[in-house]
Amino acid sequence: MKVLSITEPFASLISSNIKHIETRSWKTSYRGELYIHASLTKIPKIWRENKELMSFVKNIPLNYGYIICKCNLKDCIYINESFIEELKKNNETEYSLGIYEVGRYAWILEDITPIDKIKTKGKLGIWTY
Repeated sequence: MKVLSITEPFASLISSNIKHIETRSWKTSYRGELYIHASLTKIPKIWRENKELMSFVKNIPLNYGYIICKCNLKDCIYINESFIEELKKNNETEYSLGIYEVGRYAWILEDITPIDKIKTKGKLGIWTY
């Protein structure tokens, strides 16, 4: 299975079907089934101090060190100004849950389904479990 490690709280927000776009500094040509792993990295202080972000997390258990859901990686879109403006206008929640800067990439996730958790160490990039 192909897996992507994501820092909490973002992995659990994906598993909870709150977040549907993962932003990355790199693109991928991979499309298809993708499992989401909640990395062991603790939430950075700057994110813990973001009240808007943390308001989405208050009732969601975090899952450090587990593969927690599967999804379909539908697309990987280069983020430009028009993408940012459209997202701000049409989906404020999604915009508040990612790093939307020109030059980054938006990984579009669909069919998100929680799974029985699998304890494992994460890796960089898309990796195989």
